[in-house]
Amino acid sequence: MEIGIGQIIAVTLFAVIAQYDGLNTGFGFAKPAVAGGIAGLLMGDMQTGLFVGGTLNLLSLGVGNFGGAVIPDYTSGAILGAAFAIMSGQGGEFGISLGIPVALLLTQLDILARFSNTFFQQKADKYANEGNIEMIERMNILGLIPWALSRAVPVAIGLYFGSDLVQMIVDNVPMWLMGGLKTAGGIIPALGIAILLKYLSIKKYVAYLFIGFVLAAYLNVPMLGISFVGLALAMLTFERRKETTVVFAGGGDNEDE
Repeated sequence: MEIGIGQIIAVTLFAVIAQYDGLNTGFGFAKPAVAGGIAGLLMGDMQTGLFVGGTLNLLSLGVGNFGGAVIPDYTSGAILGAAFAIMSGQGGEFGISLGIPVALLLTQLDILARFSNTFFQQKADKYANEGNIEMIERMNILGLIPWALSRAVPVAIGLYFGSDLVQMIVDNVPMWLMGGLKTAGGIIPALGIAILLKYLSIKKYVAYLFIGFVLAAYLNVPMLGISFVGLALAMLTFERRKETTVVFAGGGDNEDE
């Protein structure tokens, strides 16, 4: 699939918006699943984009850049991975296998963006001591430029050269390596689920885990259907806990009376 200039501009702008959202507004555009889905929508194949982004989202669970720590940029990885998967026609597994190294490589640009941003923030501190509100605002706006460029430049370059680059990769990568990449892409969701389960109270909610497993493995219920069942069980658990709290509170009042 050939990508047009309009699509390159749209996806690049979205990468910048997603980066800003992850730092400030927090609407969720920086989530790899959302980023991959929107990138896929802009590329004309939202399903593949959601598959790539959702899989990379599993890897990002429980990982945060607290205190300025640098983590893989799974958002940009999802965007470029989805785009490469759609342009190459090789499927979501191929996009995942490319999205992961992209996410790891962009950590270097993330460090550069943070380093550059400190220049503007130190200037903002200086103007704050002087009481210059206008220059404080200007420095904070200028501080967004390194962050924007750190994502816009690699995404635009990757998309612009992506069609030929991906085709070259597809034509020259040995079949055994391509098969290995696709196998690794299939294993990654299981790894992400395992990481997620590590942070959940499995012993306490093991019954729900069994229900989800039976729905997926034996009844072949689609993921959306399993999600609705999980939501319903969560609502029932919440209501049951609320009723128990009310009963305990009421019981205490009666005993006092």
